[in-house]
Amino acid sequence: MRTFLSIAGSDPSGGAGIQADLKTASAMGVYGMSVITALTAQNTMGVKDVLYIDEKFFRIQLRTVLEDIVPDAIKIGMMGGDHISGIIVEEIERFNIKNIVLDPVMVSSSGDVLVNKSSLCEAEALMKTVSLLTPNISEAEILSGIEIKNKDAMEEAAMHIYEKYGVPVLIKGGHNVDNADDFLVTCKEKVWFESERVRDKNNHGTGCTLSSAVACNLAKGYDLKQSISIGKAFVREALENSIDIGKGRGPLNHCINLKED
Repeated sequence: MRTFLSIAGSDPSGGAGIQADLKTASAMGVYGMSVITALTAQNTMGVKDVLYIDEKFFRIQLRTVLEDIVPDAIKIGMMGGDHISGIIVEEIERFNIKNIVLDPVMVSSSGDVLVNKSSLCEAEALMKTVSLLTPNISEAEILSGIEIKNKDAMEEAAMHIYEKYGVPVLIKGGHNVDNADDFLVTCKEKVWFESERVRDKNNHGTGCTLSSAVACNLAKGYDLKQSISIGKAFVREALENSIDIGKGRGPLNHCINLKED
C-alpha cells in the first residue's frame, strides 16, 4: 500500500486539517500518517484559538515517522511556528522525499487568519522546493498581491506566484461565486479544471481535502493533471453528499464510499 503523510494542524470538529487529510487518505486507498503542527479550538462556526506545537517536539515527531516510514507523498497544511517550515525543508531533503503538496493555509474558509507575516516569510524557502502549491483565492491574493475578481486575474496571480517560486501552482476556485474552476500553471502548460459550484453551506474542509486528495493520487503514481482531476471529482461527490451537523458550516462527506450499518 502507498503511504501519505499529512503535516498540518488539528481540527477537533473533524472537518478540516489533519482529520480531513486522514479521512481523505482512507477514501483514496492510501495509508495515512500525521505530524501535528498546531492544536486549534474550532468547530463548524469558526476558529476560537490556536496553540502551536513546540519546534523541538515537532522535529521529533517528523523525524520519528520518517526514520521508520518514508511516505510516497506529503501534504503540508497549516504550519504555525516561525521555524517549522525550515525544519520541514531539512527533513524532506534528508530523506529525499518527492511528491510534496503545500497548501499554504493562511486564511480559513470562515475568514479566520491563521498565519503571521514572519511565518510566511520563513515559508518561502519551502515553497520553492515542493511539487505543487495549492492556495485558495484569498491566499493567492496574499502571495501575489493581486486582487482576484475574475478568471483573468486568477491566471495573472497564478503566473505571478509561479514566477516567484518556480514550482507548479494550482489556485483553488472554491471561493468563486459562480463556479468552482481551478487554474494550474506548470513549466509546460496552463490548464483550467472547470466544474459547477455545489451550492451547499456544508463545505468545511474542502481546501484541505482537495490538496490531500491530489497528494494521495501522486503517491499512487498518477501524474499531476490526473491527480487533480481525480481529486476534484472526489471533492465534488463529497460535497454533494455533505453532512448537516453542527450549528455552522458542516463538513463534506469523506466517507461517501462507506455504507452505514
